[in-house]
Amino acid sequence: MSAVPPGGPPGRPADGAPFRLAVLLHGGAGGSGVVATEMGLRFAREGHQVHFVSNRVPFRLVDRADPNVWVHQVETLAYPLFEAPLTTLAEASKLAEVIEAFDVDVVHAHYAVPHATAAILARDMVAGPRPAVVTTLHGTDVTLVGMDRAYLRPTRHAIHASDAVTAVSRDLHDETKRVLGIERPIRVVPNTVDPERFRPGADPEVRRRFANDDEALLLHVSNFRPVKRTCEVVRVLADLAERRPVRLLMVGDGPDQPKAAALARELGVADRVTFLGAFPSVEAVMRTADVFLLPSSHEAFGLAALEAMASGVPVVGTHAGGIPEVVEDGVTGLLRPVGDVAGLAEAVDALLTDPARHAAFAAAGRERAVTVFTEGVVTDAYREVYEAARAAASSGR
Repeated sequence: MSAVPPGGPPGRPADGAPFRLAVLLHGGAGGSGVVATEMGLRFAREGHQVHFVSNRVPFRLVDRADPNVWVHQVETLAYPLFEAPLTTLAEASKLAEVIEAFDVDVVHAHYAVPHATAAILARDMVAGPRPAVVTTLHGTDVTLVGMDRAYLRPTRHAIHASDAVTAVSRDLHDETKRVLGIERPIRVVPNTVDPERFRPGADPEVRRRFANDDEALLLHVSNFRPVKRTCEVVRVLADLAERRPVRLLMVGDGPDQPKAAALARELGVADRVTFLGAFPSVEAVMRTADVFLLPSSHEAFGLAALEAMASGVPVVGTHAGGIPEVVEDGVTGLLRPVGDVAGLAEAVDALLTDPARHAAFAAAGRERAVTVFTEGVVTDAYREVYEAARAAASSGR
C-alpha cells in the first residue's frame, strides 16, 4: 500500500479517464466493509487510484498490497468535554485532506450515516473542485440507524445530497423508498464475489482440522450481531447432533459470540463447535464446509451466502430481506421462515442425506455466483454510476 505523497495529480479527468477514488468504509469484518474493500481493489487493479479512508486498515486489506492503493487512517480526539469521539467530524476532516492532496474526483461512501454524511461535509469544506459523492446503502444504515428518530433526518439528507445512490438489493431499494420516503432514483447494484478466491475444492488437511472424515461440517460466518441470530445456528447443530456426527465452524466476532458459546455449553455441544474469530482468509475454510447456515432475521443482501455458493457450498437460510435474491430456494439452497430452527435443521439434514441433491445444489450455486454476480458485471455498473455522478457534480447539480 502506497505511502502518501506530498500532493496528487493536477486537474480533473474527462469521462472515461481513470478515477481518483476515495472509499469511506467500516474497516471491520462486516459485509459492507468487505464489499467496499474488494470493489476498491478491483478498480485499483484496473489502474484507478484508490484511497481507503477508515478508522483502521480494512479487514480484507491485511497482507494485500497494490501500488494504486493508499490507506488513510481516521484519528479522533479524546477530550473530556465530549462524552464520545466526534467520529463523523474527524472522518470528514481526514477525507477533505485526502481530496485536496490527491485531487480525488469521486468519493464512494459505504453507509449513509456516518460515512455519506462525512463525505458531504468534506465535499463542502474542500478548496478547489468538489468531488462527486456516491452513497451505497447496505442495510442497517436504513433499516436500523435510519429508522431511529435521532438519525432519520441526517440519513434522508445524506441520501438526497449525494450525487448518486445505490442499494445492494431490490428489497433494500424498496424498503428505503418506503420507510424513509425517498423520492430520488436509487440504482440497485448487487454485491459481487471473486470467483477465483471463492471456489470449490476443499483442502483435505484444512478440513481435518475441524472435522473427522465421517462428520458433516456446518459453517456460519457473520459479525455476530443479534440480527444474525447466531444462537439459532447452535440450536440447529444441537438438533442435528442427535441424528448424525456433525461439527460446526463459527467464523467472525461480535456481541453475540459469548452468548453462542454459552448456549453451546448449555446444550452439551461445545465440543462440536469451533469459534475461529475474525480473520481475512475465510475462503480457505469456506470451501471445506458441507452446508452454510444463515438464519438472519434480516439481510440486505447476504454476502456470506454468495461466497458460500461460489465455493460450491449449499446454503440453508431464511426468507429474509435480500437473501432470496441471492439464494434460489430449492436450486442453490433451502430457505425457511425466520425463527424456524426445526425447519432449518430438517433442511440441512435433507441435503446431508441426499448426496445427489447436495451436489446439484453445489453446482447450481457456483454457476449462479459466477454468472449473475460476476465481478465484471458489478464493476461495470459502478463505473457507470461513478461517471454519472462525476458528470452531475461537474454540472453543479
